[in-house]
Formats: sequence, C-alpha cells, structure tokens
Amino acid sequence: MITIESLIRTASGMASGVIAVAAAQDEEVLKAVCEAKRKNIANAILVGNVIRIKSILSELGEEDSGFELIPADSDADCAAKAVSAVRSGRANLLMKGILNTSDLMRAVLDKENGIRTQRLISHVMLYQPAGHRLMAVTDGGMNPFPDIAKKTDILENAAITMKSIGFGKLYAACICGAEVVNPKIQSMVDAQELAGMSERWSKYDMQVYGPVGLDLAVSREACAHKKYNAPGAGMADILLVPNYEVGNAMGKAMSLFGGAKNAGIIVGAKVPIVLVSRSDNAETKLASIAFGVVAARG
Repeated sequence: MITIESLIRTASGMASGVIAVAAAQDEEVLKAVCEAKRKNIANAILVGNVIRIKSILSELGEEDSGFELIPADSDADCAAKAVSAVRSGRANLLMKGILNTSDLMRAVLDKENGIRTQRLISHVMLYQPAGHRLMAVTDGGMNPFPDIAKKTDILENAAITMKSIGFGKLYAACICGAEVVNPKIQSMVDAQELAGMSERWSKYDMQVYGPVGLDLAVSREACAHKKYNAPGAGMADILLVPNYEVGNAMGKAMSLFGGAKNAGIIVGAKVPIVLVSRSDNAETKLASIAFGVVAARG
C-alpha cells in the first residue's frame, strides 16, 4: 500500500536530479532540502537571499558548500531565476520557498521564459489522515472555479500523477453536497457528466462516480447505511472538488483536525513543482519533494 512514508522510502537513493528552490531563505524549506540531500533523493539550487540562506544553514549545522547558491533580490526575481534553472536543464524540479504562489506561477507561466506546456496546470495534494488510506485532493490550489472542461483536465492530471507513483486501479469521487443531482447546482451537473465519461477514464483504469458527499466517497460504512452503490464507493483514491475553496478548506481540515500527513505538487508544467503552504513544516516539504521525484521518475 502506498503511503507518505513509502513515497519517501521509494525516493531515497534515487538521486533523481536537482531542485531549484525559489526564495530558499526559510528554515523549514532548508531543513527539508538538507534532508533530501542526506537521503540521496535530490540536490538543490538555492535561489534568494544568499546571506540569509547561509546563516540558516549554519544554524542548522549544514555546509553551504554542498549547494549552488544564486542571489536574488525580490520574490519575482527569485521565481524567475529558479524557473530559468529549470529551463536551462540545470534543475529538473521546481520548489516554492518563502514566497507567494502567484509570484512563482507568474514565472512558470511566462510565455517567453516559463515552463508551461499544452496541458492544464493543476495541483495534486496527497493526504493520509490518521488511520486512513492515502488519497489525493484536487484542485485546491490552482484553478479557482473550473468549468467542466477544466475539471476533466484536472481529473486526468490527477490520474496520470497517481499512476506515476504506483497506483493501479483508481477510483475517483466528484465531491458535492449530496448524491442526488439538483439541476440548479452546476457542480452536481458537472459531476454527473464526468462520471459518464467512462471511455475517457478507461485508459487510466479509473472509475469515476458522483455527485457524492465526502462521507460516501471515503466511508464504506456510510455507503452501507445510506444504501449508496457505485464502483469504488467509500474507497476513493482521488477526491475531485468543485472549486478551490472546498479543496483548500478540506485539505487544511484533514491536516489540522485529522492529523493528516500530506504532500503536494503542481502538475502540467514541464517538471513537477513542489508546492505546499508556507506554514507547512519540514516533514511535509520533504514528503512533497519525494512526491515530486517519484512522480517525475514514474
């Protein structure tokens, strides 16, 4: 069974390349980067306030000579230089440090110097609440209010990502307020349409069901009690949320109230982008690095 811990074990020893870290002058970021180097997961290019980066590394008892350091003044400069390291082939992963997501993504999406592709860019966040299996929540970070076309791409990105880290048969639940379609609620209409695209999902060996409440997506007991039947009901590997606000709140609730371990990356760009909240600790950031490394290799 795939877990957050097993992803870190899988990534350990891969030495799969180099992470370009934008605005690396943050203790939790540097703890994670140093641990990734120790575990032979990946090395890093550290972009940002070099004096501050060196000071933090010294406080952590780490040698700065093991990293390439690139000075940058503003958050925008940090993002541009980190993305440039990826474009030039010096790094094969990108990581958000202590800067706003909007600054990083502006550099990623830059038409002249960015690393965008033809695919939609979306966020895939893995959560493993205490006593529960690992599952992905998407998209709680990139696409605020996606229409049906974007939801289709978001779900496809998630399927590709889950396959890349070793999942076999996939079950995806389209999360709504209830399981009975109300034609006045667009998210329910969209969920019903997505569930009906069986031919599209068959190439990923994935079955999609919905609309469905969160309880029926993750609890087989709830499904039995409510007499809800669908392939994979109560055992969702992927939770497709109707909008950014639901995904963001659901994820934070799992972490804060459910003790969930988590890891997150942005997919759809030329390389995985390691991106979690600036308030997340080094453990989450390390898990996200491992997630990105395993996904890129897969």
